[in-house]
Amino acid sequence: MGFDRFDLTALVGFLGLIGLSFVVETPALGAGFGGFLLSLAVWRLYDGKPWEALAWLAWVGAAVALAIPAGSVSTVLFISSLIVGLALLFASRRELLPAIWFADSGGTDD
Repeated sequence: MGFDRFDLTALVGFLGLIGLSFVVETPALGAGFGGFLLSLAVWRLYDGKPWEALAWLAWVGAAVALAIPAGSVSTVLFISSLIVGLALLFASRRELLPAIWFADSGGTDD
């Protein structure tokens, strides 16, 4: 469960978006977070880590909740998306989830 280059990129991006939160309205910030998290999910999927990609996609749901007007539905969506994303990320990093993404190293001709 190491901290790799991808995690450093995500951390720098989050810090940048947090800095923008002081000057940008909430719906625009939610859209920015959603787009950034979606790109991170695609990067993780391309890297061969589908469980982590699902975790980042769950956090896209949390970013969408920022764009929804404040209320009980947006609060539940935000908190549940964060919890699901954290659970998937830590379970993936600790290898508690089954390996579902295999690269076939040897070609088979049928």
